[in-house]
Amino acid sequence: MLISGQDAHEDATEDAVVKLFGDPLRARIVRLLATEQMCTCHLIEETGARQPTISHHLKILRQAGFVDTEPQGRFTYYRLRPEALATVADGLAALAERARSVDDRRRPC
Repeated sequence: MLISGQDAHEDATEDAVVKLFGDPLRARIVRLLATEQMCTCHLIEETGARQPTISHHLKILRQAGFVDTEPQGRFTYYRLRPEALATVADGLAALAERARSVDDRRRPC
């Protein structure tokens, strides 16, 4: 089955949203990083989660391109990449616009 460019873009947007907000703790990490750069110890303190759990979620966010790292001495600080978030927001806006155009169109049974 061939996937159209629009469908592929929507799939990518959906995947990105799941990576950002598919887990309540990961969503909280994203919200925290939206306010300031933090290291793992800050995120542990703010969330009460254990270090391996925080590291797991940061790895997912890094691999998806939503988080950058910056070494500072023996610590690594994490920050959100606004351009990556903007891309997801644009994809969601396009999906919302497409949904607005549906009106009464429905597939017959």
